[in-house]
Amino acid sequence: MHKKPTNPASDAINLLKGMIRIPSVSRDEQAVADFFCQQLSAIGLQYQRHGNNVWCVSEQFDASRPTILLNAHLDTVKPVAAWTRDPFTPEEENGRIYGLGSNDCGGGVVSLLQVFRILSAENEDYNLIYLASCEEEVSGKNGIESVLPLLPEISFAIVGEPTGMQPAIAEKGLMVLDLTAHGKAGHAARNEGENAIYIAMEDIQWIKNHTFPKQTALLGPVKTTVTIIQAGTQHNVIPDTCQFTVDVRSNECYTNEEIFDEIVKNVKSEVKARSFRLSSSSIPEEHPFVQRAIDLGRVPFGSPTLSDQALMRFPSLKMGPGESSRSHTANEFIEKKEIEEAIPLYLKLLRGLKL
Repeated sequence: MHKKPTNPASDAINLLKGMIRIPSVSRDEQAVADFFCQQLSAIGLQYQRHGNNVWCVSEQFDASRPTILLNAHLDTVKPVAAWTRDPFTPEEENGRIYGLGSNDCGGGVVSLLQVFRILSAENEDYNLIYLASCEEEVSGKNGIESVLPLLPEISFAIVGEPTGMQPAIAEKGLMVLDLTAHGKAGHAARNEGENAIYIAMEDIQWIKNHTFPKQTALLGPVKTTVTIIQAGTQHNVIPDTCQFTVDVRSNECYTNEEIFDEIVKNVKSEVKARSFRLSSSSIPEEHPFVQRAIDLGRVPFGSPTLSDQALMRFPSLKMGPGESSRSHTANEFIEKKEIEEAIPLYLKLLRGLKL
């Protein structure tokens, strides 16, 4: 059996620095996954690996007990141009650790690992699985979606995204739509043809103004935003097609399919969804873990940003060290104290939990 960490926060911070040194942009995580496996072996943890996803199952696993999944992702976005530090050199300064992925979501990866090391050696009424997954930033099919069918049945999951250690009990989903307005080509100098741009403009106006009536205080309304538009070949030709893209952020009141159907009914353009798989998610405030969090002064909220929760078909919430506002920014950092405070808070919430 592996040993509990003697200094969990120190172990977590040292591991985080090692991860920052290894570029791990989405779909290029092999090196960091290799490093992570080496680190798990060094502390006596047996792991399994599928692609660049790595997980550990508690040594006292009992199929008759519920199972809690502790999940965070190894991959990062590409560093933005405004970085003034080396994004792959961990720098510690004024209590902060700078580096790409330090906040999103390295802090969650290393903190939840220490929690797993501690609790999986104790006697709880549940099993634990720790999963460091890949391709989260691109919602890739080789990420958590490829691993979940390989795991035992999950009763509840904590996703270690940066939330200031507040419980995000609902999360907006994502659907990307590609629309094509069809017109008829003609000469711009004559009154002929049918301008596909004008057809698209009417549809865009409907998308801009339409309100999906069902919403909650947690996630607010469904948000639809036109983000890309392409049309025309030259100035004197009436365009016969106009293509545009819509970013849809769904709330927990609608499935992505329901939103799609409503849009199709009300626009003239042809509508295609790239995927319906990234659903909105929520967990009842009455859930035992959420109630424990509230008792400890945590404040539940709804998150506008997407995570691997969208691919989980079991109760889950986001809760991790760091702040979402720092994610994907230049000179990304996490406070050391955020990691130091996160680990004992996770332990308070999980010790003795009854599902």
